[in-house]
This record gives sequence, C-alpha cells and structure tokens, in this order.
Amino acid sequence: MKKRVTGLGGFFFKTQNPDAIKAWYKTHLGIPTDQYGWTFWWRDEHGNKCSTQWSPFQQDTSYFSPSEKQFMMNFRVENLAELLEVLKQEGVEIVGEMEEYDYGKFGWILDPEGNKIELWEPVDTSFLDDSEE
Repeated sequence: MKKRVTGLGGFFFKTQNPDAIKAWYKTHLGIPTDQYGWTFWWRDEHGNKCSTQWSPFQQDTSYFSPSEKQFMMNFRVENLAELLEVLKQEGVEIVGEMEEYDYGKFGWILDPEGNKIELWEPVDTSFLDDSEE
C-alpha cells in the first residue's frame, strides 16, 4: 500500500452567510476569494504543483451529512480506491460511493466522533503553468 494521506486538500466549514464571510476574509486578511473560497497553490517536496481549498458553505448544506459538525476536512491521498478498501477492512465507516471528476476522485469516511472526512485523489496538476497560481 502506498502512502495514505499526502497532505491537506481542503478545509470546509458552515457559515450563516458564505458571501459575507468570504468578503470579511478578503478585506481583513487579504485572501483573494472567489465563488468557492480560495485555492492555495503550492509545490510538494518533489516540485509537483498542488492545491489546498478553503471553502465556506451555507449553514444548511447537506454536503457534510451524515455528520452534524460545522466543518469537514479534505485530505489528499494516493490510490483512493485501494485506500477505501483497506479502510473498510479496518472497520472504518465509508459514506457513499467513490466519485470521479476531471480534477480527481473523491471518497468519504467518518471518524469515531462522527466527523466527515473527504478523501481526494487529485489528478496530476503538473500541466498547469505558474501563471495559474
């Protein structure tokens, strides 16, 4: 089995007014927010281009379900399908089915306290040039 978690993929949290909270962070902390929040671009120890997403969600979002928590972490992982199988064998609760998009594969688990954790196997972003950072 390859490494499991390779980095923080994102931090998502619930808020009463996502647009207002994005504006506050933009004004007071200089975060250049967009409709999703902010994407931090960085390079890993091998020089590969990577990203971490910061996103406020509407308070009544169902995206964090079945968790009742105010936040959800997203971890970057390698070989998501294999990892989900290993986690299932270890007795970890898997939430839903793995989903695949042009920017990566996603799966979800619950920790022992009911925190939903999103696992993300990103696509290779080395094709992006530095002007997109």
